[in-house]
Order: sequence, then structure tokens, then C-alpha cells
Amino acid sequence: MGGYFGVASEEDCSFDLFFGTDYHSHLGTRRAGLAVYGDKGFQRVIHNIENTPFRTKFDHEVSSGSLKGHLGIGVISDYEPQPILIRSHHGTFALVTVGKINNADELTAQIVESRTHFFEMTNGEINATELVAALINQKENLIEGIQYAINVIEGSLSLLLLTPNGIYAARDKFGRTPVILGKKDGAHCACFESFSFLNLGYTPMRELGPGEIVVFDEKRVTTLVNPNKKMKICTFLWVYYGYPSASYEGISVEQMRYNCGAYMAKRDDAKVDVVAGVPDSGTAHAVGYANESGIPFSRPFIKYTPTWPRSFMPTIQEKRNLIAHMKLIPVHDLIEGKKLLLIDDSIVRGTQLRETTEFLYESGAKEVHIRPACPPLLFGCKYLNFSRSNSEMELIARNVIAELEGTTDVSRETLAEYADPDSEKYKKMEEGICKKLNFTSLRFNRLDDMLAAVGIDPDQLCTYCWDGRE
Repeated sequence: MGGYFGVASEEDCSFDLFFGTDYHSHLGTRRAGLAVYGDKGFQRVIHNIENTPFRTKFDHEVSSGSLKGHLGIGVISDYEPQPILIRSHHGTFALVTVGKINNADELTAQIVESRTHFFEMTNGEINATELVAALINQKENLIEGIQYAINVIEGSLSLLLLTPNGIYAARDKFGRTPVILGKKDGAHCACFESFSFLNLGYTPMRELGPGEIVVFDEKRVTTLVNPNKKMKICTFLWVYYGYPSASYEGISVEQMRYNCGAYMAKRDDAKVDVVAGVPDSGTAHAVGYANESGIPFSRPFIKYTPTWPRSFMPTIQEKRNLIAHMKLIPVHDLIEGKKLLLIDDSIVRGTQLRETTEFLYESGAKEVHIRPACPPLLFGCKYLNFSRSNSEMELIARNVIAELEGTTDVSRETLAEYADPDSEKYKKMEEGICKKLNFTSLRFNRLDDMLAAVGIDPDQLCTYCWDGRE
């Protein structure tokens, strides 16, 4: 995924930029970067954060005073190195982006035809943020360029763009990812996570609307392009990606997860001793379930965070599975002889949850009932890099559907039947997943209940990964 933070201040902004960016560390695994503009002009630094937390990597630049300016942008990136620094007919600017470009090859080919070149990364791909910069440079001014990039990209794009005169902030045309504004005396900021500026003395202003573009400095925020009416914000931000203290469209992540667990409890009849959540994102869902059902909440295993604080670990799936297992430490007294109801945010491949379930059985659990907080994932996300699946057939639900249908070539109409929680096909799929992953029982949260837990107009929420609806 990735996250960003930008600040314009009458004084040196490096302290706010450092900590504001750090508060987005849960959103990415690979690289982080900062860029500032001040008396020394543009300065930029990028570090690999795969094995070292953000603060450790960037502490020297900030504490030594070598990175100073009154304007700055920072990013936590899951893939490409950012920010990039560009000199073009618009002048020099720094850029950070969050999103996904599905038509990158087509757009790259169009630009290369005009005898422009791109630097290839070591994996042979083009840096997506460099491609966005090239798209912006196709137009006569930055406003038109940013708007052009947002509209021509198939997928999603939100960005911060730093110039000597201020910072441009732009939200994806369908608002799939957030851009939130904050202010304090002598400063303005823009960020992905709403809580990232609170401890820095800022108060919330507002969220940008879909497709909205603003520019801000230390004194004012100016709207350049008004928002679109249609929004399709990612529902997974509440279910999984968002930090518990964040909120989007005025809806608290933590409260949504309590609501989600409560809706699940109302439809359930499991006879269990305790309710538990898979740390960290499953915990709040489990609290909501326990509060509604009256079944005691318990923590039968604890995530070890002193040396592994990051929620996302290596990008290689096999190592992620191993690390996820190693981070969970059992509390045997709370497991042995117990009938456990375990809530996780979702089931993607099912590998980690199957291993967790087996681990609980080995630790003496009598039963392990699984309640994912969202419906079965039937489609790979087209709009955000939240899943590293190379194929939709890596999704456990699609794998089971292929077994039930006898083919991987399943029509959209048939998949729609499997997405309907009241259909026979759905029940067979659920039973198949339960058997394959060795759960005592399995019951997914319903899509309608999950959307009700968010509490805004369902037409404004993207549900593509569950029902395939554009």
C-alpha cells in the first residue's frame, strides 16, 4: 500500500515531517523517503526499511540538522523508491504517490515514443512514481498535469507534489485512498492517516474529495480542482489496513471493527468458551463480538513486538508466513482444554490461519471456530497493492470454487452465485474452505453486515474483491 505526509511551516518542518511520516510505517515494508525545500534548495534522502524501523534509518539526517526546510514531503513505500526529484519545464519538484497503475506498460510506451527515457529498476519495472511525473510533464502546467495523470491511470492514484512555492495534494479520482488536511499556528499538513498529525499539535481540517486537488503553504490551503461526486473508497481500509486510531470519511477504524464483530455475533450460535482475535487487526473485531455475545474476550496468544514491531514483514510470501508464525507467542493456560472462537480480519490464502489453528490444537485447544471479519475474497484487487497474490487462484476461496466446479475457468455469473451468502454454492464453498483449513467451524461475515458496520452509503464503498462489482 504505502502512506504519505506533507508539511508546510513557517519554521523548519523536519521534526513534524519525520514523525508524521513515521506514523505511516504500518502501511509499507520496503523503502521510505523524505524530501524538503529550504535555504539549501531541494534535499532528498531514501532508505531501505525492510529490516530496520523508519526512525532508526532517518534519525541521523533529522537530529543532525542536515535535512532542513520549511516545506517537506515523506513517504512509506511498499515497492518503488520515493520521493523522486524531477527537473522539467514545470521547474524542479519532488513527488510521492500511493496507488496502482494497471496500464503502466501502455502509458510508458506512449511516452517513450516521444523519445523520453525511463530508468528501469533492478526488477526490470519502471518506477511508478517516475511514470506519474512523466504524465504530469505532458501538460502545460502542474494543475492540468496532475489532473491528467489521475484521469488517464487505470487503477488509482493519490499524491503529494513539493515545489518551492508550496505542496500540491491530490486524491484519487474515485477517492479509493484518503488525503486528510490538518493545521496549527504557522503550518498546514496533508497525510494518509488522520491520527498522524494529532500528537504534533495539528487539528483536523477536512478530507479531500475524490479527484480534488489543492495546494498549500504555511498560511493557506487553496482548492484548485473541485471534487467529483462519485466515490469508491476501499472498504479494506477499515477492515484491515487502517491503524486503529485512524478514521476515514468521519468513520473510526476501531469503532467500525467493534461494529463488525457485533454484527457477526448477532448471526452466530457458536457454543464456545472464549472469543479471541488474531493480533493486531483481528483484536477489535473480537472485542465487538465478545461485547455483543457476552462470551468472554481472551488473548490466548500475544504478538511479540519489541524486535518485530512492523505489521508487514518481508515481501516474499514464504518468509512472511514464517515471520507471522514466529511473532505469535502462546499462552498455554488460556488455550488448553478451551473451545476457542478466533476472529481474523480476512482469509486470503489461508496458509497463516491454518498454521495458527494447528498451533492452537497442538497447544491443547478442544475446538477452533474461525470467523473472518469480511466475506470470502473472490477477486484480486484492481485498484490498490494490498495483496501480493500473483494469481486469483492463490485465493483460498477461488481454489475451493475451482475444485467444486471442476475448472479454474469460472464465469462471472457463477462467481456471483458464490458471492451470495444465501446461496447453496456459497455454503458449499464455505464448507470446503473449513475442511481444507481444518477449522472446527467457519462462518464469514456477510457483505451487507460489513458495509452496515462502516455506516456510510454502500454505493460509496469499493467491494470489488468480494463481489467483483466495478
